[in-house]
Amino acid sequence: MGNLFVKKPKITEVDRAILSLKTQRRKLGQYQQQLDAVIEAEKQAARDLIREKKKDRALLALKKKKAQEELLNQVDAWLINVEQQLADIELTSKQKAVFDSLKAGNNAIKAIQSEINLEDVQKLVDDTDEAKAYQDEINAILGEKLSAEDEEEVLTEFENLESQIILQDLPDVPTSTQSSEEHNEKLNLPDVPTKAPVAPEVVADDAEVSTKKKVLEEPLPA
Repeated sequence: MGNLFVKKPKITEVDRAILSLKTQRRKLGQYQQQLDAVIEAEKQAARDLIREKKKDRALLALKKKKAQEELLNQVDAWLINVEQQLADIELTSKQKAVFDSLKAGNNAIKAIQSEINLEDVQKLVDDTDEAKAYQDEINAILGEKLSAEDEEEVLTEFENLESQIILQDLPDVPTSTQSSEEHNEKLNLPDVPTKAPVAPEVVADDAEVSTKKKVLEEPLPA
């Protein structure tokens, strides 16, 4: 039931023209294919007749082929015209769409401008200038209250504060010194020897001495 109330898109004269041109393009394309087939058939018939030595009929087939080729050229020209018409319609449709967009944009600008009152704009500018002039006047009055002596005192105070900040930002100088106790600490060194070192005496074993003596007393072998 819901589909019964769907509004169908309106078909315009442009839509009908495009549909008609596309239909003609399709029919001309089909006609081209038919002419190509006839031309090829007449050409093949002329070959066969030439083989059969039938000159008159072969010439007739070639004449028919020539007539079909001329008709095909005419169909090609018609098809080019149809394609050009379709291209022109498409270009014109795009131009119209651009024109409609520009027109809508222009109307939007006019609508926005109609909401702006020139008198209100001028009043806003005047109020802004007046407020700025008033603030400048206040600044000038406040500046005139300071005498030359006051200006000098302010400058001196600024320099003093600047010097204090510089001194506070300086790094601390290291002051580590060696204590007197560490400096006067005595070194406990060993006494210097006064005699030359003596090698320890080696005491030979009695058994070892007896063995050496026995070896010396034995006669040498002949």
